[in-house]
Amino acid sequence: MTTPLKPRDIYIVGAQSTGKTTLVKAVENHFKGANRYPITRPKIITEVARTVLEQLNFTASDIKSSPARALALQQRILQAQLSAEHAVSEQGDWFVSDRSGVDPIVYTRKYVSKDAANDLVKSTEWLELRDRMKKSVVIVCEAGVDWLTDDGVRLMPESREDWIGFHQLFCSYLEDWDLGYEVLRCDVTGMHERVAFVLERWELTLQSGVLKELEGT
Repeated sequence: MTTPLKPRDIYIVGAQSTGKTTLVKAVENHFKGANRYPITRPKIITEVARTVLEQLNFTASDIKSSPARALALQQRILQAQLSAEHAVSEQGDWFVSDRSGVDPIVYTRKYVSKDAANDLVKSTEWLELRDRMKKSVVIVCEAGVDWLTDDGVRLMPESREDWIGFHQLFCSYLEDWDLGYEVLRCDVTGMHERVAFVLERWELTLQSGVLKELEGT
């Protein structure tokens, strides 16, 4: 009896309010109704940061007003992301996540300091998360969509330029760390098209994995 193929994990990441969580839920619904893949359905990792914010009783204003609290929060989020990924991998499963280990580093760089971000980059948590991302599909949702709204929890950009600058900072870090990614453009607004964009990139890696297994038999 052969072991089922373990596909690559999918990270759907990027600046705040770019539709990441909504897209992850749509991808989850796709897999619930799809039977053509020779794999198990993915587990979903979502709202890690929001959960940590609630646990620590932090608010978005804390992050902007207190660098010390902002750093403490991002350290906890980094740990929580790794714990969530461990929980899935220990069960032999794969996942789709609406954030990654990159997020707390980017937020630390923006709201704390470059030195503090560099310290996170040296952490054992990030080193493991980085290695996981290198083996995964990374989709960056581009900033600039029309659905930017303030829910009172997430950090809001000060302007459209600030929002786009955050996206550019995100991509810059990914490139610095040699983490391959694809940008889902903001003008792709239909959910069917957005899901298809993710699946097309992911299916290429799945096909590659199948071929490698066949070559090894």
